[in-house]
Amino acid sequence: MKYAFIQQHSREFCIPRLCQALGVARSSYYEWLERQSNDRQREQRQALLDTQVATAFQSKKGCYGAWRLCKLLAKDGRHYNRKTIANSLKRQGLVAKAARKFKATTHSRHSLPVSPNLLEQNFTATAPNQKWVGDITYCVPGVRHQQGS
Repeated sequence: MKYAFIQQHSREFCIPRLCQALGVARSSYYEWLERQSNDRQREQRQALLDTQVATAFQSKKGCYGAWRLCKLLAKDGRHYNRKTIANSLKRQGLVAKAARKFKATTHSRHSLPVSPNLLEQNFTATAPNQKWVGDITYCVPGVRHQQGS
């Protein structure tokens, strides 16, 4: 509180006199001033980091955690510690989505009746709206299926 008072009135009175009147060492006042500027610089660096982390997090649709964001930012030439990025994510309330385990949704070996193939591969029509077709093929991402099995 005394240091802020000295800073406010330093244009009207000389700093040594203000320090002496308030019983504060001049060196302590200058150390306080230095800490103030360092705090401002730290806050600016932190704000820049937060925007970079948030942008990278959103560009990956919230799936990347601190490790992967660290590697992603390093590719762009911005090297940060993993814990620094983790703190930034925590400060902003950003939590990466966990990958879900794949669950098969189709069961082809069942005892239910299968619809007949009415077209029998004859897709040509003599007039519009005579033949309508659809495809319900389900492709499992990351799994390769072989023909005929």
